[in-house]
Amino acid sequence: MSSFFSNLFKFGSQNMAIDLGTANTLVYVQDRGIVLNEPSVVAIETLNGVKRVKAVGEDAKMMMGKTPDSIEAIRPLRDGVIADIEIAEEMIKHFIRKVHNKRTLLRYPEIVICVPSGSTSVERRAIRDAASNAGASEVFLILEPMAAAIGADMPVTEPVGSMVVDIGGGTTEVAVLSLRGLAYTTSVRTGGDKMDEAIVSYVRRHHNLLIGDATAERIKKEYGIATVPEDGVGESIIIKGRDLVNGVPKEITINQAHIAEALSEPIGAIVEGVRIALENTAPELAADIVDQGIVLTGGGALIAGLDDHIKEETGLPVSIAEDPLTCVAIGTGKAMEDPIYRGVLMTA
Repeated sequence: MSSFFSNLFKFGSQNMAIDLGTANTLVYVQDRGIVLNEPSVVAIETLNGVKRVKAVGEDAKMMMGKTPDSIEAIRPLRDGVIADIEIAEEMIKHFIRKVHNKRTLLRYPEIVICVPSGSTSVERRAIRDAASNAGASEVFLILEPMAAAIGADMPVTEPVGSMVVDIGGGTTEVAVLSLRGLAYTTSVRTGGDKMDEAIVSYVRRHHNLLIGDATAERIKKEYGIATVPEDGVGESIIIKGRDLVNGVPKEITINQAHIAEALSEPIGAIVEGVRIALENTAPELAADIVDQGIVLTGGGALIAGLDDHIKEETGLPVSIAEDPLTCVAIGTGKAMEDPIYRGVLMTA
């Protein structure tokens, strides 16, 4: 009889895996795959001193940098960890409701959330609390590089060393994996956000033009390149912003070589992280990595020429995962569904 009831309750709600990223949050629902992929942005409106959530996700992202005084667009995660716990909670609640597309949950789902490997126990507890307050019956955590490796179909469960580099919005996770565990991991707090900042400060220094983060992000996505193009110039890019000398809006033209120069520092930090990880790898695992190579995942892997740049710097084969943006979410989902991976989940 009891099994009948537990089955009845199971029917009401599916378990979810959430990739809570600095830039985007993805939700994976058991047996349905990825059902939601939205920016991690919340717009808060203050009316007569009372705050309320105006928009979440895609709608809030459109408002970034363009809000009136009463509205503020907040990114609750910084460097891969929660910076504003209340707003993060609202965001998780909103996404869970959106996935269930009905107001009430029959039964609270089990939720698996991934955390950066370099996060402290305080930061992990914040993530766990935010999820349980948002209506989870049980929260499991999984380390981000582990999830990325599972999502990229790497031989995680076998005694073979493999290396994954997950370049997210806030952090870059470099990990050497073997036998369902992390043999070595390092977390560099340099990711897509730092690249955007580098572009902003470069344009400001060299051209006295102030551009917003959204513009910088668009330039990075469309024209971002890791090394100077072969002809030394690359495509030319028109950038609009505010002139710091005259204080009026204007547009300038720069080329991809400039972007490569701007991005050299954050990309250098990522390569340095890879190098440190390789230095600290056990010799047997290092021997496997020579064969297996390095797999890049995360949005940063989409920057043109980054794989070749890391290949040149390390001398190892470098490949990009099939779908770098959704890798971590798919891996988190697989870890939740497949009993083989159960060992990689942590209760916190």
